[in-house]
Amino acid sequence: MDDERYYLAALYMANGVGKIQMSKILNKYGSAKSAWENGSVRAADGISAAAASSVENLYSEEPELPERIYESCRVENIRLITQDESVYPDILRNISDAPDLIYVRGNIPDDCICIAMVGSRKATPYGKSVAEELSSELSANGITVVSGAAYGIDTASHRGALKYGKTIAVLGCGVDVAYPRQNKRMLDEIASNGAVISEYAPGVQPKPAFFPRRNRIISGLSRGTVVVEAAERSGSLITAEMALSEGRDVFAVPGSVFSPMSKGCHRLIQQGAKLVTRAEDILSEYDFCQKATTSSGNVAVLDKDEQAVYDILSWDVPVTMDEIIIRLHGNVSNVSFLLVRMQIEGLIKEDSTHGFLRASKEGVL
Repeated sequence: MDDERYYLAALYMANGVGKIQMSKILNKYGSAKSAWENGSVRAADGISAAAASSVENLYSEEPELPERIYESCRVENIRLITQDESVYPDILRNISDAPDLIYVRGNIPDDCICIAMVGSRKATPYGKSVAEELSSELSANGITVVSGAAYGIDTASHRGALKYGKTIAVLGCGVDVAYPRQNKRMLDEIASNGAVISEYAPGVQPKPAFFPRRNRIISGLSRGTVVVEAAERSGSLITAEMALSEGRDVFAVPGSVFSPMSKGCHRLIQQGAKLVTRAEDILSEYDFCQKATTSSGNVAVLDKDEQAVYDILSWDVPVTMDEIIIRLHGNVSNVSFLLVRMQIEGLIKEDSTHGFLRASKEGVL
């Protein structure tokens, strides 16, 4: 087999071979194929003893590894794309630590704006509802949603995006590995309506160390990253920091001040992340839409769901969230998120009994 990509992929499966060591190997041997077929990479010219030993051990265990990777890609309909190919995403190529190669199941959407949606695996019902609603609205406006296919916020984000558009899942394992297992059907659907991407070869199982590496690809593919729910110490905050380091936008969704799952988001907002209560807050950053205004400039414009909630409330008799849900008869989803959004917009307020009231007597359309 003469395809250089698969020899490169084989070398990258050796422990200790990253971009720096790979550069040294290629400089010494001229090509990945020559280095692999040599069978014994020597620790010289900057190649570390650990990397040389790892390549030698891998070759001795599986000399036909490039052929196996090629066959796995062929059978599973996986494309192996290197940085020097035109189909490699430009936005990802431009980050400081772009992967030299990526495996793709499906098709990376062309000429689109990608927005990352990240958050806790142990998301609350509020967080999952918000993620699904925001993602569905973004995808309906032509945005491709990027996430990591994990439990919680990631899964909700992909499911929301699949309602109207495309989404990209970035994995910390091979693209043919369903992780978590329960998301296999969803990953298959993503591959048919977007792409499943990884820098790890087919068959590679997930490891904890792979996920922080995966996060740089999630943020690297995206113009902006939205953090929906995140504790004070969270991998999602690492993704946001990666986005900031590459000059990308960071957004955060507020939650209850009492929820530990929103503390990370509130910290991001304090540090300058744009507060997000609806998809329009994100879309407006990329000239996708204009916020609704009136000639007076002082009249609030309510959408259908906000109007339904507003009509239930009064100026002086507080109504609890449970009462609101009952009176809406299931005609409005994501009520908890809607109430937070309307509070931020100054339309309603919450009193000490956790009941809700109209916030002011200014005009409302």
